[in-house]
Amino acid sequence: MIQTLLQEKYPVFTTQFDRSETSCRSVDDIIAHFKRCIDANPAVAYIGEFDHYAHTAALPGGVIGEGIKAARNLLFCFGKEMPTPYVLAVRPRSIGVAEVENGFIVTFLEAPNPTANEAMESWTKALRDRSGDA
Repeated sequence: MIQTLLQEKYPVFTTQFDRSETSCRSVDDIIAHFKRCIDANPAVAYIGEFDHYAHTAALPGGVIGEGIKAARNLLFCFGKEMPTPYVLAVRPRSIGVAEVENGFIVTFLEAPNPTANEAMESWTKALRDRSGDA
């Protein structure tokens, strides 16, 4: 995983992998993987899914970047602590999954909670479950 600043201010974790590196065959498979991870953690609440590709494609003048074949977000919340009302500004969490020509790109915004970051990073790294030679 790499961490970059999107638009010079949003800390985003990103991983890109070829189809040969994962047993997942589609964005649906990857979303299902994350859903299983969420369901297995009692501190995390599943909220829903958003088909960003379908939404953008349906808009008059909607623009989808070249090579993007599918794009969805999985929405959920790590809700173990709510120390102040201000934390609501950075919740809930979202993991974005895009299908591109050679494989998939998974992204998520850095959370203020290190435990949440570790979980999302672990879930994402688990997708790379093949050597890449298949």
